[in-house]
Amino acid sequence: MSGVKRPNDKHLMLFSGRAHPELAQEIAELMGVDLVPTRAIDYANSETYVRFEESVRGADAFVIQSHCAPVNQWMMEQLIMVDALKRASAKRITVVAPFYPYARQDKKHLGREPISARLMADLYKAAGADRVMSVDLHAAQIQGFFDGPVDHLWALPALAEYVIDKYETSEMVVVSPDAGRVRLADMWTDRLGCPLAIIHKRHDVDVANQVKVHEVVGDVEGKVCLLVDDMIDTAGTICQAADALMERGAKQVIAATTHPVLSGPARERLAGSAFSEVIVTNTLPLPESCKDLDKLTVLSIAPLIAKAIHEVFEDGSVTSLFGGNS
Repeated sequence: MSGVKRPNDKHLMLFSGRAHPELAQEIAELMGVDLVPTRAIDYANSETYVRFEESVRGADAFVIQSHCAPVNQWMMEQLIMVDALKRASAKRITVVAPFYPYARQDKKHLGREPISARLMADLYKAAGADRVMSVDLHAAQIQGFFDGPVDHLWALPALAEYVIDKYETSEMVVVSPDAGRVRLADMWTDRLGCPLAIIHKRHDVDVANQVKVHEVVGDVEGKVCLLVDDMIDTAGTICQAADALMERGAKQVIAATTHPVLSGPARERLAGSAFSEVIVTNTLPLPESCKDLDKLTVLSIAPLIAKAIHEVFEDGSVTSLFGGNS
């Protein structure tokens, strides 16, 4: 036989950007591997330089980066990391973006607007990514923006387990903060076995991050209301929703969301809100101003991401982690 035949041993390597190294380190520890030593610096003119200090040839590479503020810097850093891996002959490159950048710009609302979530997917592909992994995309259609496999992970099992352990679900109502989150709320009701309520709201098209709550559809009087959403940004929407529920006789209001963006006045709004507890995950690092917020409970998403990376590396099934759903 001509040529040379060698065992095709697979080699998993984890890489971390600088946005949220604590999450990447936790994932690495759970998987029993070390993060690849990386030199990353910012030049005086704000350009980013990245170099990996080990050979990555033939590796199954997973590049972990959380896209907190400044989003553009961390997005660019991740793209540069992917490009470096491609040029260093990594066999397969998976982008791990727990919080997908620009996810809220997933469609056009007005003329002459971009669809920036699609642009991010195109940039990943152009840089050399073969696969994308993310947690609780703002819109499921983003899975179709990337020309390759997309692993869409759900934080719901981890969040629901915490809620079930701490609260009596027999007196609970799951509340969707708007019509767009009804499917998510419906999944929560299936998991908890409790009824559903919906808050009808209208955005002010002239003022960003401003909404007006109109009415609550469903019986919330005397109930423990669980508001569910994919993220909390400035907290205006969810705090207004909590106030509306209390005005309609709710016994207690808690929130469960995946991504703690917590921009601008979020801390002050949450601190002064009707919430007794706000449950989030660590897909993003908490801003310094929010780390001492008593109402905030942070659950780790690292075990889920570690399991998903393991399934991808072993050519297993990621959807098996969620009962076959995606």
